[in-house]
Order: sequence, then structure tokens, then C-alpha cells
Amino acid sequence: MKIKKLFTAFFMLSLFASSVNAVEVAENELETVSEDAVVFENYTGPHSVINTAEEIAAIGTGLGKTVSNSIDEYTTAGNAARYQIIHAVDPKEKGKLDADIFVIGSSSKIDHIKNIRRVIAAYLETAYGYTKQDANTVATFVTVYNAVYRGKLEYYQSKYKKAVTDNLTSDKAGIALSYKDWPGKTQIVIPLADINGGLSTVDTSVISDKKVVESMQEDEDKGVNTRKEMVNIKEREADKAQEKANAAQKKATDESNKLKEEQKKTEAAKKDAEKAKKDAETAQKKADENPSDKEAKKDAQQKQETAQQKQEEAAAQEKKTEEQAKKTEAAREEAASAQSTADTKRTEAQNERTAIAEDQQKIIRDQAANENASAVYGLRSVDELGVMSALVKVNADNGKVIKESPVTVIRSRTIYESADGYVAIAGTNIGNGTVKLVTLDKENMEITKESSETVAETSVLIEDGGNYYCIIKDGDKNVLGKFNSKLECLLKSPVAVKGATPVTVTSKGILVTSASNRPVLLNAKDLTQISNTDNSNAK
Repeated sequence: MKIKKLFTAFFMLSLFASSVNAVEVAENELETVSEDAVVFENYTGPHSVINTAEEIAAIGTGLGKTVSNSIDEYTTAGNAARYQIIHAVDPKEKGKLDADIFVIGSSSKIDHIKNIRRVIAAYLETAYGYTKQDANTVATFVTVYNAVYRGKLEYYQSKYKKAVTDNLTSDKAGIALSYKDWPGKTQIVIPLADINGGLSTVDTSVISDKKVVESMQEDEDKGVNTRKEMVNIKEREADKAQEKANAAQKKATDESNKLKEEQKKTEAAKKDAEKAKKDAETAQKKADENPSDKEAKKDAQQKQETAQQKQEEAAAQEKKTEEQAKKTEAAREEAASAQSTADTKRTEAQNERTAIAEDQQKIIRDQAANENASAVYGLRSVDELGVMSALVKVNADNGKVIKESPVTVIRSRTIYESADGYVAIAGTNIGNGTVKLVTLDKENMEITKESSETVAETSVLIEDGGNYYCIIKDGDKNVLGKFNSKLECLLKSPVAVKGATPVTVTSKGILVTSASNRPVLLNAKDLTQISNTDNSNAK
């Protein structure tokens, strides 16, 4: 997924000329992305604490184990302050969907959509037996689906059971686009088609509806690989549904044959009952005509009893036939439903394969156009104040963005080209983040290297002779740091400086503002103070 919803205009786009290291700032209206596009803003800068993928997945595994023990019942698992699953199922209510609700609590530090998907995928594996690959695919669609329907409580109420919607609020239902809004404000709804359905446990038709697919098509790669995986799942769902439909149809045929037999028996029983009735009426008439004939009276009584018995047998047989008719109708409905499911999944898969093929052709055409075009790199502002920026690669011939870096926390609106890519200050102190000097590669525009030292949030970045200067943390104070292109700290100034000090490189030394708010000139060789202008300016 892309990282953040693109602004209609790219503000503060800094284009790099290949022959210079300095940047020039320009404003260009380059590209417009659909307002309905789901483009997650993740934190992609340095972290103060790094959790492994396995540690993150373990959250979902733990939640899944709890739910798997009560799969047929409404239950909860986990801690609402951090991560919780509400297994909202109600067998009594018909016609709407059950769901699992993944709650991200206010104490959560999760800040990348990949990690949310890791948790959901591990949960699906453990709770419902999905394979890792299928779970990853479903988890991706689930997050996009929840972003598309973020806050749309009426939508959820129209589709889900009361047990589900009672746990949702309009300000939290679904997932926000920005990681900043995830803790304490997220209720990810996972629609359940059949809690015992294996591959079909999660309703894939719901999570891959038209709006969801259209938003995925806004991605740079149009979500092709993930969409292919979903098609694969649906085709397997169709195969299983067809097997179920075939079995249901066989059962319906068997029940229909049984019904025909029962109908024949009913018809015969009715005829017997009718004949016995007529015989009883004839015998009774004869007895009435000969009151003194004891044999006639006895015969009439016997035939009346036989007629009553035959009537009861006919009624019992008719009831049996009615019961068989109900079984037959139920079997037919089950067969029709199973066939409808198989046909729906098959049609969805076929239509999506066609759409994917068209998107792939478009990607190929765009790639060919970009390969033949000259490209420039630059920065675009990602917030109103221009504090944060992202690196972009732009087609110099038509101004279209070829690729955008997932790193949207570049600071100081400054970046320098180096042999390994681009050097910048990146990060934030929100949550688990931290600020460091980083290198981004040119191909993927991702962070490939980080400094060991923590950089001040308000630090500038200055390049001089292949070395880089920025303000770093040294205990409880800020100092000027000098780094080489490998982001190794070569020198630290003994003098404490302001975190937002300008750094001016001159032929006589480096001028900074000390922590006491006075200009100080530092020796470029060792960053020691060579001239204290505090005294020279004093009166």
C-alpha cells in the first residue's frame, strides 16, 4: 500500500539535479489520487524499540488460541487496553453476519499496517486453521475493507448482527488511514460467513467488494499480487462449494425419490381408506335394514372399525409424506444455495482475473514509459507545517510521480545525495519512534542505514565536503555531531548547543548557537570552541 493519501498538489517539492547536492524548492501540481483511495500512513522511521515479526505475530496467535476454545460462543480474548478480539457470534439471529472485532487499545504502539496484518493473519491461522499465505491475503483485504468503511456505522448495522454492532461506535468502527489515529480508536471488523467453514470462514465476497478493489487499484502496483491471491482463494472456495452443491443435489434427489414413494403410499392408503369407508357404509345400511340380524350388525361394526383404522393409517401416511416434502424442499434449498455460492465465487474470480490482466498491461505500459523518461528525485511535504517530508521520484518529462518513498518522516526539509543513496534526518518521538540520521536507497527509497546516535527533532542537516552535521543527543544535552557518509559519528562538540541551532560552515569554523543562546564558533577539525563571541559582544 502507499503510505498516505496524496494531496491534490505536492507542496514543497524539492527536485535534485544530478550535478548538485543542494536542493531547490518548487511547487508543482503533479498528480491527483481518488478521494476514495485507501492509502495508509505508516510510521517508517527509526524506532527506539524494535519488535521482531514473530513477536508481533504472537499477539494474534495468543488471541486465536483463546477464541478457538469457544468458537461457537460469544467470547472475548486479550486486553482492551492493548489488543483484543471480540468474537461476536449469535446463532439465534439469522440473515446477517457474525464477526470478529479486532480492537487496538489506547496503550498500543503499533504503527505500521504490515504489523496489524501480521496480528490478524496469525489470529486467522490459529483460530480457524488458515494457511499462512491465505491468512496474509485475507488480512490485507480486511484492513483495506475496514478503511473503506471507516466510521460508517449504518453500513455495519445493515450487514451485521446486533451482537456485532452493539460493540461498534461511529468514531472507532473500521481503521483510520493514519497510524497516529490507531491507538484507542480502532475496531477492525472481520466478517464471518461460516465459523466452521475452514477456507470460507471469513466472507471473502464482503471484504473484496467493488469499493475495496477500486481502492487497491489506486496503489502503485494496483494490488495485483494480493488480488491474485484472493482470486486463488475464491477459486478454491468455488471448488469446495461445488462439491458441497453436488452432494446437496444428490441428497435433494434422494429426498425427492423418497417423497415420490411416500406420495404413492399416501395415495394407496387414501384409496384403502375410501374403500373401507364405503364397505362400512354398505354394511351399516344392511344392518339398519335388518335390525334383528345380529350377524349384519356385527359385520357393520367390524367394517366401521376397519374404516376408522384405514382412515388413521391414511392420515399418518399423509403426515409422513408432508414431513418428507419438507425434507425434500430443505434439501433443494440447500442445493440451490450451495450452487449459488459456487457460481458467485466462480464469477467473482473470473471477473477479477480479467480486471487484473488489464491492470497488468497498464503497469507494463507505465513502466516502459518511465524507463524511457528522465527522472528526478525530490521531497514533498506531507503535513500542513512542512515539518515532515517524503522522497519522491518524478518523471521529468511529464511531472508524474514514478515512485514515492514509504518514509514520510524526513525532517528539516533537507536531503543530500550520497554514494549509497540519500542522507536525511528522519523519525518522530511519537510512540515507539525516535529520530536519527538515515540513508535511503534510490531504488526502493527505503531506509537502509541508521545512525547509532539520536538526533534532535528540530535539528538542521548540513553537508560539507562529504561529511554531515546535525544536532544529536548526548546525555541530557544537545551537541553538534559530525558524520561520514556511512553515518558513523566522527566528532561531537564539547559545547552544548540549542536543538534548533542554525549550523553555518565557514572558512574559519562552524558557527552554532550555544545552549545559553549565544553564537559560538567551533573548530572544524575537532568541534572544540575556538572563539567565544559571548564576551566579544558583551558591553
